Amino acid sequence: MSDSEFFNGHLSPYFPHPIGIFDSGVGGLSVLRALRAELPYEAMLYVADSGHAPYGERGTAHVLARSRAIANYLVSQHVKALVVACNTATAAAIAQLRLDNPHVPIIGVEPALKPAALISQTHRIGVMATRSTLASAKFQTLLAAQSGTATFVLQACDGLASAIERSTLEALDAQNSAAYVQNESKIIALCALNTSAMGLFGTQVGQIDTLVLGCTHYPFAAEHLRRLVGPHVQLVDTGQAVARQTRQLLASQLQSTEPQTQPIGHVSLFTTGQPATLQAAACRWLGESRPVGVTWLSI
Repeated sequence: MSDSEFFNGHLSPYFPHPIGIFDSGVGGLSVLRALRAELPYEAMLYVADSGHAPYGERGTAHVLARSRAIANYLVSQHVKALVVACNTATAAAIAQLRLDNPHVPIIGVEPALKPAALISQTHRIGVMATRSTLASAKFQTLLAAQSGTATFVLQACDGLASAIERSTLEALDAQNSAAYVQNESKIIALCALNTSAMGLFGTQVGQIDTLVLGCTHYPFAAEHLRRLVGPHVQLVDTGQAVARQTRQLLASQLQSTEPQTQPIGHVSLFTTGQPATLQAAACRWLGESRPVGVTWLSI
């Protein structure tokens, strides 16, 4: 089945209980992409809260309030699991979301420090994330748990997620438009600034050989990052791990959709911002060549 058949503006009657996913914007599409690969028979609802982004540059109270509002909407749609596809929202809100919704399994994302420590040979690891994520108690607890396994070089990447978000809309007019080229140059400059601030990358002792992408937007800048840090540095994001965790959780609760009896699951896309932005992102980053339906939400 083609990608175009995968997307739909409404829930399929075969899937009364979809998986809900949300992010501050289009970054969570990197997690949705992994979920699609891992769970192709599941229906999914994705909400981009672009109208209230960026989370990483807002206070905890704002992120908590928005996360609760979107979670409430998704729960009202009878989701059987909820994926918080945003590192900042996971750090600020997942504990409260679980208290609010004890009957719904909730999976969050967090910078993949442990997986990175397991594969690093130099035991020196770079971590790119938003300032809010790095300052959160949840991240500090995660960091403390891995402190004996490697040296982690932390870098707050101010403005990078916002620039990636903007590049999607600016790409709508033309790939060579002045605004698009200018913003892509900004993304490259921010990637260069942040990687250079972390020190030397490579496979020699004392060099960073593994780079953790601690925001779900950052995988969409992976091509630029690979050119900057070199081919021998491993980039680690959380999309695949979250998808595997979601699959295992559904299987353990006997909630998986059986491939023998169901067609490919549909994805419904929603946004609190401009539908054209999410539509363009789905076309660009999910491999969808034809227009994708996006519904605007007022929440």
